[in-house]
Amino acid sequence: MNAAPVLLITRDDLLLDDLLRLAAAAGVELDVAHDTTSALRSWSAAAAVLVGADQADVVGLQRPPRRDEVHVLSRGAPGDGLFRAALAVGAQDVVELPASEAWMVELLTDVMDGASRRAWTLGVVPGAGGAGGTTFACALAVTAARRETTVLIDLDPLGPGVDRVVGLDDSGGVRWDALLAASGRLGSRSLRAALPHLGGLAVLGWGNGSGDPLEAASVREVLSAARRGHEVVVVDLPRVLDEAAVEVAARCDQLLVVAGATVPAVSSAAKVAARLRELNDRLGAVVCRGSASLPADQVARALGLPLVAQLGRQRHLAEDVDLGLGPVRSSRSPLARAARGVLGRPRLTRPNGVAA
Repeated sequence: MNAAPVLLITRDDLLLDDLLRLAAAAGVELDVAHDTTSALRSWSAAAAVLVGADQADVVGLQRPPRRDEVHVLSRGAPGDGLFRAALAVGAQDVVELPASEAWMVELLTDVMDGASRRAWTLGVVPGAGGAGGTTFACALAVTAARRETTVLIDLDPLGPGVDRVVGLDDSGGVRWDALLAASGRLGSRSLRAALPHLGGLAVLGWGNGSGDPLEAASVREVLSAARRGHEVVVVDLPRVLDEAAVEVAARCDQLLVVAGATVPAVSSAAKVAARLRELNDRLGAVVCRGSASLPADQVARALGLPLVAQLGRQRHLAEDVDLGLGPVRSSRSPLARAARGVLGRPRLTRPNGVAA
C-alpha cells in the first residue's frame, strides 16, 4: 500500500476490534497506539487519525498539530463532553459506531485510494466586486478537468453561481441545499456521484437555493471528501469571508486574489490580500488588465504578492456564458492561457492539509 497507515489511538479493546474489522473490509492497515506519546510521533504522517472516545481528553491535552482527517470515534451515542474533547483534538467530527460503520469503511477506502495523491486545492478570491473571481475560478476548473478529475465548489452565495458560468445550471444533481439536507455521512465517491458533471468536472453550486450561511463543520466535511476523491479542487470564495470560508481559505494549497488594474481596484484588493495573509501564506495575484490600466507587475508589487497570471480582455465572454458554452470556449482565449499558466506552475501541497 502506498498510503501511510491510518493511526488509531485507543485502549478500548471493543473499539479496537470494531476498527480492525472495518479496516480489513476496506483493505487498510491500522497503526494502533495505546498511549499518546507514541501516537504523536506518527500524528502528522498518518493518512488519517482515529481517536477513541476513551483517549480524546488525553490527546487534547497534548495539543497535537492541526491537520485534516482527524475523527473521534464513539461506541454508542456520544455525550456533550466528547464533542468538547473533539474540538480540543482538532477533529472534524465525532463518529458514532455502529451507526456509521458503512461510512467508516468508505472513509478508510478513500484513504487507501487517495492519500498518496491528495488533491491540489486552489482558492480564488475577488479583490473587488465585479473583479472576475468566479469567472477565473470556473476557467481554472474547466481547464484542469480536461486532464485531471476536478471539482469546483462555490462558497459565494451572492455570486453569479459557478454552475451557471460553466453551463450546468439546468443539469441534474445536488446543490448545497439538498446536500446539507441529506442524512448520513459523506464519502468522496458519494459526493462525486451526486454532483452535476461536465466531462471530468464536478460542480457544487447553489442552484436556486436560499444562499443561507453554511456551517463550518459541514463545509469542512465536504472539502475533505472532495480532496479525497479528486485530483484538483477549485473553490470560489467570497470577498468577505464568513466562518466556513475562513476555514477553507486556511486549508487551500494556494489562494489567488483576482485584482483589477486600476487604482481603486488595487486599493480594494490590497485590503483583501491583507486579510487573507493572516490565514494563509501561499498567496498569488491574478491581474485583469483593461484597455487603459496599470502594468500587471506594478499591481502585484502594490499588493505585495507574486504575479501568478494576467488577463487581457476576452471578446464574447459574456455571450459564451449566456449560451451555456462556459468561460473557455477557445483554448487560445486569454482565460484559457492564464488558467494553463496557473495549473502548470509547481504544485506545493500542505502535508495532510495542515494550514499555515
